[in-house]
Amino acid sequence: MQKKSLQTILYSTVGVLVTLVILIALNFIAGTARKRLDLTQEKAYTLSAGTKAILKKLDTPVTIRFYCTQSESATPETVYLKGYARKVEDLLAEYKQVAGGKLKIEKFDPQPDSDAEDSARLDGIEPKALAGTEGFYLGLAVKCADEVQAIQFLDPNRERLLEYDLSRAIVRAENPEKPTIGLMSPLPVFGMPSNPMMQQMGQQGSQPWALVSELKNDFNVKRVGMDVDKIDDDIKLLLVIAPKDITDKAQYAIDQFIMRGGKLVAFLDAQCLADNRQQQNQMMANMGGGGSSLDKLLKAWGIQFDTGKVVADLKYKMQLRGRNGEPQEAPAWLALNADAVDKDDVATSQIDNIWLPLCGAFTGTPVAGLKETVLLHSSKDSQLVDAMLANLSGDNILQEFKPSGVNYSLAIRLTGKFKTAFPDGAPQEKKDDKAAADKKSDEKKPDGSLKETKGDNAVVLFGDADLLYDPFTMRRIDSPFGAMQMAMNANLNLAQNVIEQMTGDSNLITVRSRAALNRPFTRVKEMEAAANEKFQSEIKRLKDSADEAQRKINEMQAQKKDKDQRFILSPEQRVELEKLRKEEADTKKHLKQVQKDLRKEVVSLQTRLKWINILAIPLAVTATGIVIAIVNRRKTSAK
Repeated sequence: MQKKSLQTILYSTVGVLVTLVILIALNFIAGTARKRLDLTQEKAYTLSAGTKAILKKLDTPVTIRFYCTQSESATPETVYLKGYARKVEDLLAEYKQVAGGKLKIEKFDPQPDSDAEDSARLDGIEPKALAGTEGFYLGLAVKCADEVQAIQFLDPNRERLLEYDLSRAIVRAENPEKPTIGLMSPLPVFGMPSNPMMQQMGQQGSQPWALVSELKNDFNVKRVGMDVDKIDDDIKLLLVIAPKDITDKAQYAIDQFIMRGGKLVAFLDAQCLADNRQQQNQMMANMGGGGSSLDKLLKAWGIQFDTGKVVADLKYKMQLRGRNGEPQEAPAWLALNADAVDKDDVATSQIDNIWLPLCGAFTGTPVAGLKETVLLHSSKDSQLVDAMLANLSGDNILQEFKPSGVNYSLAIRLTGKFKTAFPDGAPQEKKDDKAAADKKSDEKKPDGSLKETKGDNAVVLFGDADLLYDPFTMRRIDSPFGAMQMAMNANLNLAQNVIEQMTGDSNLITVRSRAALNRPFTRVKEMEAAANEKFQSEIKRLKDSADEAQRKINEMQAQKKDKDQRFILSPEQRVELEKLRKEEADTKKHLKQVQKDLRKEVVSLQTRLKWINILAIPLAVTATGIVIAIVNRRKTSAK
């Protein structure tokens, strides 16, 4: 009996040890594999195909030195940053797994006066000043051969851009030479320095646009003047933003740049809200500075762009803050989702949240030799409206709205062989002195301008420049780490995607694009459009009736029997006048009720769908649990 008990104890001990070994082995294997289940629709926590492509083509060993302070201080800021640091470590582990032996991760805790702190400072990593600490390090340096690319502080507000920032640092460390792009614009996109006299009046200088700051991370950005007569040869791509009043000489320079094989990305505009340079007060500044185009070049390419018309779209309309903070419908301010972009183009395939304030449309058919690709388009529930009126009021547009059934082109790419827009050579400057002009004509040198591109080239055109303007792209917030900016949409991502695509490796595009994915209530948008269509005809009928009653009242009051009885009405006229006034009052009352019903229905739709989204999963889980309980009870009863 004692021998049997001893065997039982021995077998039990061995079994426990074997189980423990198996569990340790499984845990080790699972820890090495580092597989995660990503349930987000856009796979936000899974490495993108672009990152995997970048890592797999590494031909030189890359080292990432990750610096994070591990002190025992427990302020709310340090606890939050340490939690974020663990997410960064998880991402780095996935990078290492995909890259194999080509990527090495080194972790450092830069305590004061330590070798790790010296290493951090040599790599360009600086501590973040936080209350209750001597400085908190959270950054990394990517080293490839002798090149080092540093991310000084891993900002938690850029979590959705973390993969892009890290992949970009690896690409730049492997290929440190930056391409050169030119930027031409009459707007202060590079910022404005502070003027001492203006400072005394309370006005400060302005910072560079966020787009320019982002581009400087990837490119050498060179300023190009609006009166240039030649684009420098080292510029590979020219970015043109709101070229208002551009001269023929500058358009000729752009034309010859394209003929030489240079790429062009141009942001034109029908009503540029960012251009308020000529306005003297804030109310007038909100009116914008009119339209801009490249008329000579567009004409040569077979494209038209009406600077007096913008696209209004009921499907993609935005809501702006109106008087007293109340929401106001703005059908000419577009918020495009994935349905409005080209899903087959690498620059737009993962973009789904684009804001276009007062965007113009491209029409016409490209000339022979050029192919047009529409990158952004409106829905068929859209129409062209006057640009100035669209900026004043959205209600007037809604009242008179008539869907055109046309998908207007809001951004296009032209590819193929381009022919010059100046077949006669460089445009001649106008001379008041006819004799001087004749003399110059006699001395004219042979035309050496290029007439056609040698091979295929590409030009991208946008119908809006405000999509790059900081107030329409970035949200400024105050945080424990200072004033920061966060993207409100994917506008800058789209611009960077196109520029990246036109200048080189497009792998970073798929990494960047998913950083600003949006999940709008598309069903709500469709139901709102249907509700608008249902009520709008009734609203228009009532307003027309009220206007007609007012017109008759005015006519009746204008009637006069003679010069001395101008304002005396007959009894019949007074009865008719009271009748018209009552009709006008009833009509306006009915109109207010209809408008109230419209808003009520829209809000009801939004609320209903939100509650469905909130309760759907809990109800589904509860129902599943009840079904399982019933099934188990029946099985138990059967036994």
